[in-house]
Amino acid sequence: MADLSSFPITTRWPAQHPDRIQLYSLPTPNGVKVSIALEEMGLAYEPHTINIGANETWTPEYLSLNPNGKIPAILDPDGPGGKPFALWESGAILIYLAEKSGRFLAADPALRYETIQWIMFQMGAIGPMFGQLGFFHKFAGKDYEDKRPRDRYLNETKRLLGVLEGRLKDRQWIMGDEYTIADMAILGWVRNLIGFYEAREITGYDQFGAVDAWLQRALARPAVQRGLEIPARP
Repeated sequence: MADLSSFPITTRWPAQHPDRIQLYSLPTPNGVKVSIALEEMGLAYEPHTINIGANETWTPEYLSLNPNGKIPAILDPDGPGGKPFALWESGAILIYLAEKSGRFLAADPALRYETIQWIMFQMGAIGPMFGQLGFFHKFAGKDYEDKRPRDRYLNETKRLLGVLEGRLKDRQWIMGDEYTIADMAILGWVRNLIGFYEAREITGYDQFGAVDAWLQRALARPAVQRGLEIPARP
């Protein structure tokens, strides 16, 4: 059985199954990328709820694993070379898990890098822009009298939805006929935009028919449905 005792995070969130991948997360758009991937890939894992509302990502134990203080993060007892391996940043984790499982990331170099390209698009554009729109539309930023910041992120969100619409217009999935980690990376953010952020109307989301059809296909997948609820919220 793997010995994870050298990782301080296990003192606060003990591993009941140290032979499984340890997932430290919460079902946010970034968090569910990894729980969905683990469910889709059938990899054995043990989820740990990290209460970001209680600032648990800023505890010494969590920072010992992820110095950036964000979820999700994983600890794989059977990492490269058979040694325990810790990893953070959701996009990096998706690529790692895809390679570990041999699923949802093409072996063909061109298709592989094209898939990674769309993951980077999510991380560099969709996530930050949708998140800022959520802040200025629903949360504290909505009380700002000056609406220029909100409108800046609103316009960029609409543009990004247009990019997705163009990509998905004649495709079932981001990469065509094959469902990949690129879909896993993006679906939670689109779902959050029209759900939790309540931005369906303000973004004109209903005009992006191909995006919504893709989202509904993704949400119908049993592994996605499970992953969206893992770990349990505090």
